[in-house]
Amino acid sequence: MSTFQAPKGTYDLIPPDSAQYLAVREAIAAPLRTSGYGYIETPGFENVELFARGVGESTDIVTKEMYAFETKGGDRLALRPEGTASVLRAALEANLHKSGNLPVKLWYSGSYYRYERPQKGRYRHFSQVGAEAIGAEDPALDAELIILADQAYRSLGLSDFRILLNSLGDKECRPVYRAALQDFLRGLDLDEDTLHRAQINPLRVLDDKRESVQKQLTGAPLLRDYLCDACKAYHEEVRELLTEAGVSFEDDPKLVRGLDYYTRTTFEFVHDGLGSQSAVGGGGRYDGLSEMIGGPALPSVGWALGVDRTVLALEAEGVELDLPSTTSVYAVPLGEEARRLLFAKVTELRKAGISADFSYGGKGLKGAMKNANRSGARYTLVAGERDLADGVVQLKDMESGEQTAIAVDEILPELRSRLG
Repeated sequence: MSTFQAPKGTYDLIPPDSAQYLAVREAIAAPLRTSGYGYIETPGFENVELFARGVGESTDIVTKEMYAFETKGGDRLALRPEGTASVLRAALEANLHKSGNLPVKLWYSGSYYRYERPQKGRYRHFSQVGAEAIGAEDPALDAELIILADQAYRSLGLSDFRILLNSLGDKECRPVYRAALQDFLRGLDLDEDTLHRAQINPLRVLDDKRESVQKQLTGAPLLRDYLCDACKAYHEEVRELLTEAGVSFEDDPKLVRGLDYYTRTTFEFVHDGLGSQSAVGGGGRYDGLSEMIGGPALPSVGWALGVDRTVLALEAEGVELDLPSTTSVYAVPLGEEARRLLFAKVTELRKAGISADFSYGGKGLKGAMKNANRSGARYTLVAGERDLADGVVQLKDMESGEQTAIAVDEILPELRSRLG
């Protein structure tokens, strides 16, 4: 056993399980690729202030969970705890918003880091696929992103998830609600840290998961009762577009999400089969984030879906993905001449797009066939000196056990025909 182990709260993706994670990432990204979203990749660490300003200084992410450090040059950096702030920073730095083609539609996939108490579905290193539409204020854009996420989950075979939907208002109506909520919170028996949070961003208190806090929030004023006419109309159009698209959702007036930058539309995908960590993804509109990090006014909307939790949701529903075999053909040479010939044929098969592997290490027939069976290959090519003298190799169907002699020159066309 190795001296070292993966850090607490992290995990290694190892075959064959890693194939499921790759399939989930691909399924989430697929609808984005056909909807005008281009791929973006940002560094794994950023300036601490990017997240302090963007995510919010009152959030648990910034105050408790962010991995922050100082470089030898004195720069204050942090491992990225979420993707939106980094993607928006990159888009602004590259002046993508000046191309004249708004919204700028981007998708990304990567690892994120938060110092949390590890448990099933909550890790210190986790994987997400996200999408951002930058530079347009349009209810249809909010609806599009929710529809694409719903489409991705259903393409995986998931059905037991729910979409929670709310509006957080804007800079016109939220201050009035904020004042009313602060008045309500002052009358509660809250600890000092929570009272401090209520002064900075009282909506964050609504997102507190502690039962002792949630019990006291009964009767708290709801933002929907304070929405201005413009926010009401905007939210109603999002709801109508989702309904017309056949996407079911639940109105949740208490839905806040854990980041300070959200405005108007906010939503969450939850799966009741995951216990306390039921959120598998979510997002919303963040019309003021660009200005928070020093950019121009760029109304935007986006989401991030957790790959780890989506895999857990598949397990909870008993959904088994139809994953292609990593190997279709396995070559077993018996002797030096066969080794050279079959190695060349394996290379030829790979160039033709057929997944093929080779028995390395000079194993005998019995050991090599065991490896062929473990590989999951549908067909095995076996050749010895006598076969090569006759100009043939043996093609074995690993499902039926049937073995056929085929000419060396017919290996590629025969396997193409059989594999379709």
